[in-house]
Amino acid sequence: MAIDFQSMTDSIEAATCIIAVEVRDDGSCGGLRIVTGNKAYIDSIEHPQGDYSMKKSTFVPNSLYTDYLPRDLNFEDFCLRSAVQKKCLHSYVKPNQMPIWFNMTFIPAGSAEENIHYCMYSMEVNFTADTKTMSNVSQELASDVLETCIKLRGTTDFLKTMHEVVSDIRNMCKAEHCCILRLDDYEKKCSILCEDFAPDTKLTPRNEDMSGFYEIAKSWKDLIGSSNCIIAKDDHDMELVKERNPVWYESLRYAHAKSIVLFPLKSHDEFLGYMWAINFDEAQTSKIRDTLELTTFILGSEIGNYLLVDRLKVLSAKDMLTGVLNRNEMNNRVDALSEDNKTNRQSVGVVFADLNGLKTVNDEYGHEAGDALLKDAAKAMFEVFPKDNIYRAGGDEFTVIMLGVTEDELKAKVQELRKATNKYDRVVFAIGACIEDDYKNTRRALKIADGRMYEDKRIFYENHPELKKRL
Repeated sequence: MAIDFQSMTDSIEAATCIIAVEVRDDGSCGGLRIVTGNKAYIDSIEHPQGDYSMKKSTFVPNSLYTDYLPRDLNFEDFCLRSAVQKKCLHSYVKPNQMPIWFNMTFIPAGSAEENIHYCMYSMEVNFTADTKTMSNVSQELASDVLETCIKLRGTTDFLKTMHEVVSDIRNMCKAEHCCILRLDDYEKKCSILCEDFAPDTKLTPRNEDMSGFYEIAKSWKDLIGSSNCIIAKDDHDMELVKERNPVWYESLRYAHAKSIVLFPLKSHDEFLGYMWAINFDEAQTSKIRDTLELTTFILGSEIGNYLLVDRLKVLSAKDMLTGVLNRNEMNNRVDALSEDNKTNRQSVGVVFADLNGLKTVNDEYGHEAGDALLKDAAKAMFEVFPKDNIYRAGGDEFTVIMLGVTEDELKAKVQELRKATNKYDRVVFAIGACIEDDYKNTRRALKIADGRMYEDKRIFYENHPELKKRL
């Protein structure tokens, strides 16, 4: 007896449709067709909410679902498992490019032919995350995610613990490689936050230089499309990766990758990067998806907090105009060195470099020109000294504190600095330097170097009275 699919969908208030699933001879998913739907579902196609639009705006029964939506491997897998394996399934996800959450249910709805099976698909749309729905997971999944939360909350070494978490995820996926990639859209660069390889992997590790990888990683947003992740478990699924992103597909094949799961990482809608696992256990696909959907939600929040704290540290330690460390950091360094009670202490070399003529530039050309001069002065300092040794001690004064340096090495650095300033217009330093055999005497070295700097400045203005700088 034929099933009355229309009456079945009309009896449900939530947007509901019937999906016909074609199964290929190899058991993979063929075409998915929307047989029919209730009014709420048809309205979601013909009158979508917000700014989202369908590929076609008129519903035609028995049309391929890709007539309306971009192809989604996750949706296909859920329909296949529900219709063919006769499983009742639930998923609660946020599409990557949409500010909404989908609460989705898949229920088997019978078979018509040997290779055509049906499932009923219902969906609800939430504009904010429902934490109760998100937490309605199996005991095993809840245990895995809770363990991750406890590890991250209890750690004093975030990066070390993140490596442990990534290792746990790789083992859960039975994957050859698991990685978290951080994308910085402001700097237009990417970096590996942490990763883990299987001992016997044949995968080719990435070179530490990630300069050319940013553009590839940026393209993953379009690869994921309107889904919340990409899971390509076999050659058939990898064809979609090849179709949407041929450059990355070739990179994956070159690195001996046969399957990939890729999830974006976000914190309060701020995009942070991606987590991926390569060459995972295909039999564990559904568990991997369910686990990572919730785990990446937690990881995104924790990574966001870590990056925020890191930014605050930078803001409190750096001079924002020039990029060098600020006076407060210099004072902390001097205190730490002066109060150190180690028996074998290194020498300390101190350089004071005061920018000559800054007041004149500010008076004649304005503070923007003065700021540009200070930035150029910092660039000259960066050419000669390590970044973590340079401080802005005052308005036009820079200080360098170096450990384990000899007097000859310090003199050579001073000459390098004078030479470096020639590359920048108007950058001229008055310089004073001093070296002490014991870094516990850093304050004395600072005082002597400061005096020598002022003597150098006095000589400079004697030779350049036109600058009219008051010492």
